[in-house]
Amino acid sequence: MSGSAPKLIAGLGNPGREYSQTRHNIGFQVVEVLARNARADLDKKRFDAVYAKTRISGQTVFLTRPMSYMNRSGFPLQKLASYFKIPVQDIIVIHDDMDLEFGKIKIVKSRGHGGHNGVRSIIEAFGSRDFVRVRVGLGRPLRSDGGRPGVTGYVLGKFSPREKEILDTTIEDAVQACILILEKGVTRAMNLVNSKDPS
Repeated sequence: MSGSAPKLIAGLGNPGREYSQTRHNIGFQVVEVLARNARADLDKKRFDAVYAKTRISGQTVFLTRPMSYMNRSGFPLQKLASYFKIPVQDIIVIHDDMDLEFGKIKIVKSRGHGGHNGVRSIIEAFGSRDFVRVRVGLGRPLRSDGGRPGVTGYVLGKFSPREKEILDTTIEDAVQACILILEKGVTRAMNLVNSKDPS
């Protein structure tokens, strides 16, 4: 993150009512809470994205949700960042992650996509992976026979009753992770967030 230059915080998800409360859309939910806390409306539209320009922790921030589908998230973000002259290292991407237990938040920077199609699309669109990611853990479910159910069915499914009990806390933890990145920088935020036990 560089100085006082504008930042772009993007939450990943799929557009449409049928996806609104699914696990894959938790990035959307985090950005919506950031916007609500900043009293900003995600009502501006450009480059197949909705966004708001606001101030968070004394910094100018563009909050956005790409309205393309998840696997094409990179194109709207690259166009938006180019238009507002935001370098890739000043972008924070919030997304679901099955490799973390449910409720765990982890900040990473300059990492590979780890099989996440939204992150893969962003790396391809920018030709760089030098952005910050706030990974929001979904965990991996087990079937009764001990096997793994299909990934697509799981991430596009609704939150379980147990997950709903801690969903608000999980979203708030992800919001606070973004704020820590803005206030203290990526390295310090990583040290504070990545060691936290979600339980």
